[in-house]
Amino acid sequence: MSLENSIKDVITKKLEDGTIEKLIAEQLENGIKNALKDLLGSYGDVTKVIEKQVKSVMIPYLENYDYSEYITKLDSVLVDVLKSSALENKKMLENFKDLMIPEEMETIKVTDLFERWKKYVEHNVETDDLEVCYEDGPPSYEYVDVRFEVEFNEERSWSSVKHAVLVFECEHDKKMNFEIRIHTWPEFDKGKWTIERNSIHDINSLRYLDEFSILLMKLNQNGTKLILDSDSEGDEIKPDKEPEASFS
Repeated sequence: MSLENSIKDVITKKLEDGTIEKLIAEQLENGIKNALKDLLGSYGDVTKVIEKQVKSVMIPYLENYDYSEYITKLDSVLVDVLKSSALENKKMLENFKDLMIPEEMETIKVTDLFERWKKYVEHNVETDDLEVCYEDGPPSYEYVDVRFEVEFNEERSWSSVKHAVLVFECEHDKKMNFEIRIHTWPEFDKGKWTIERNSIHDINSLRYLDEFSILLMKLNQNGTKLILDSDSEGDEIKPDKEPEASFS
């Protein structure tokens, strides 16, 4: 049996018997960063030659493999790892898991993205300085004003590209604010804008990302285009956090 066929057989068996899932769980448990360092580290000349030959067979074969069932199993593995991981690693692993789930949208309206951001603000906005309302039911925090605006750049007359900044703003809590750079080629994009978002280069930085930043990364990686169905809008959100009961 040729080396190529042997490699294919091994890959198929390991994908089908659950070995890959077990290895992923073990590597995540030991630390994603160390696993990646081991995987991407520098080796001797002989190993590099072997690695080159194996990759030439593995990569095309893996690209054509149907991962639909495997991804579902992998999601289950990650959930189990999250349950048993140390607290300091949970955020990193949760974000890693979220990044695996694609946002399969060709386009998204800016008003819909605004709605997604509003839910993020509702869940995370600071409530220490908000007044508590006691009317119409259980105590709740006062509503918070939020808005978005598209700020178009003044372009050079010779430039075929248009740039703008999409601003999501919460005056009460500036930590909720986002500035998102977008651009378009009007001649080719036909009203669709590209969301500019930097990718992460250090696996450790995953632990510091919030859920809305993760969403923007996924939209960027998926090539989802933004439709500007509005230039600006305002609204109010109600914080999810509930005030502690007061008996004074």
